[in-house]
Amino acid sequence: MIRKLTFQEITSLRPNLDEISAKTRVPVSVIIENIRSLYNVGSMFRTSDGAGIEKLFICGYTACPPRREIDKTALGSTESVPWEWRRSAKEAIDELKAKGYTIVALEHTDKSMSVWEAPFHFPLCLVVGNEVEGVNQETLDACDEAIEIPMYGIKQSLNVAVAYGIGVYSIVERYVATTRNQG
Repeated sequence: MIRKLTFQEITSLRPNLDEISAKTRVPVSVIIENIRSLYNVGSMFRTSDGAGIEKLFICGYTACPPRREIDKTALGSTESVPWEWRRSAKEAIDELKAKGYTIVALEHTDKSMSVWEAPFHFPLCLVVGNEVEGVNQETLDACDEAIEIPMYGIKQSLNVAVAYGIGVYSIVERYVATTRNQG
């Protein structure tokens, strides 16, 4: 028989804010560029917390916390995920490249690799664009690689927060598996 854990049992296994702040994070940063929906932004914060990314860069006209709509879906993760705002994604990319990061766009391009097959090199920054136009071309020009999620139905894309979740967890899992095999 399988017994569902209670809310108290689940939360007792999670670190608190002080513990998570002291914890070593995965060497993955994320740039979210011009995300219109504040609910998507909140969802991306929550996913970022779960994935243990080191920093979220909020760029362009993407709204920043505190905002009621962000908080509704973030459920407190705006406090646990380090984040900074930048006027443009290119500004954040330049900073990260100077620190040796590989910049990977989650976008359909003529050179995109499947998120399941792409070789990832760490430290890494994942770039996610807006819900309608994706990653803008100037930003894409600054990226080293592009990945995409294979689509098997009639639609060419997923909701940006859902796509982000698939992309970032695929990257983080690859990092965890690689470091586990090396250690």
